[in-house]
Amino acid sequence: MTPAAARALLAEAELIHSAATVEAAVADVAARIRARLADENPVMLCVMSGAVPFAGRLLTQLDFPLDFDYLHVSRYGEKLHGQEKLTWRIGPWISLADRVVLVVDDILDEGITLKTICERIRQMGARSVLSAVFVEKETGRPKPVAADFVGLRVPDRFVFGFGMDIGGAWRNLPAIYAEKPGERP
Repeated sequence: MTPAAARALLAEAELIHSAATVEAAVADVAARIRARLADENPVMLCVMSGAVPFAGRLLTQLDFPLDFDYLHVSRYGEKLHGQEKLTWRIGPWISLADRVVLVVDDILDEGITLKTICERIRQMGARSVLSAVFVEKETGRPKPVAADFVGLRVPDRFVFGFGMDIGGAWRNLPAIYAEKPGERP
């Protein structure tokens, strides 16, 4: 996507959650994680690349010992809709055997990616696996997994900002936007 096209798309998009709402949601999730995991010395796993802003903000608000690592998987690639096959690209590097693991992701959409990641983490010997997603899409359809911690809910539309991209652009926005219905095929 060209810079001009990205700017035009943003100009037409609908603001779903403001930057202030995003920051308040991160603080709320961090408080709930602190209450549940402060004495567990967990491994926090950031799902690349979308969860980077969420994980970064969480890290500064979790005032207890933890290990941090990442993994990189994708169902989307350059596509707008998830593919059937999950591609594992990297990680994690830290041993997860007998550890409490907190998987941090940007969005819970259909739930296939998060379910597959959590299953793989359990296969790696984790004692317990919890998940935190910044947004959950209200699809109206059942999901194969539920997140333990959810920041915000978004409508069943293509959303971007705060780590989520649209055509490779706008992961860096501090707020959440939705593409207007029917804007792209």
